[in-house]
Amino acid sequence: MSEQDDSDLGDDWAAAMNEQAESEAETKSAKNSNHVETASFDQFDNQPHEANELGESGNEIQMDIILDIPVTMSMEIGRTQVSIRNLLQLNEGSVVELDRLAGEPMDVLVNGTLIAHGEVVVVNDKFGIRLTDVVSPTERVKKLR
Repeated sequence: MSEQDDSDLGDDWAAAMNEQAESEAETKSAKNSNHVETASFDQFDNQPHEANELGESGNEIQMDIILDIPVTMSMEIGRTQVSIRNLLQLNEGSVVELDRLAGEPMDVLVNGTLIAHGEVVVVNDKFGIRLTDVVSPTERVKKLR
């Protein structure tokens, strides 16, 4: 490398360092000039609004809005845990033992939450379930916690 090349590299390096210093100075200046304001929020009264049965209150929950939301309903006969080794050994005719006794009611789940128990029925050559015990809404809410 010649002396000219060393001089050019030194000038480029010096220019880059000056540019970085200027950028840092601008950033520091911008941070110092930022004005912070306190956020203000509307006050809400602590009294719950009661909606009457006729829907005269503007705060009534609009049930029609949620009635068409799809949910997944499933029936569970039972469960078991198996190792991957045993799972891979299953083939046609294998029997898997579940944690339920024969004749015990099935669990009815909506989006994975237990809502009822029931028994299997056949209606028009299709399986169905007859609900025998529905979990109260209060109990369902307690299980969510």
